[in-house]
Amino acid sequence: MIALSDGLAKVSGPMTLATATVLLAEGVATLSGSIKGFDLSGVSDVDSSGLAVVFGWLREAKRLDKTVSIVNLPGNLTSLAEVYGVSDLLPA
Repeated sequence: MIALSDGLAKVSGPMTLATATVLLAEGVATLSGSIKGFDLSGVSDVDSSGLAVVFGWLREAKRLDKTVSIVNLPGNLTSLAEVYGVSDLLPA
């Protein structure tokens, strides 16, 4: 579900409750390398679990004193972040 390419962790498939645990673990594992961010252009479906995964990655990056970007956010992820009032917490 996450493949490394050009310094980005490229996420593909759904970011839903069914995949959240695996995506969180895979993303955290990629942070031990030298990635610049996460590319969500391959995400097919998102629910609120997707936000939890993204914030989990960001928490781990902060713990590791790394700055990562989240690029190509799906529109429905952005909408969910706005509904929950957390869109300002998502890095560009």
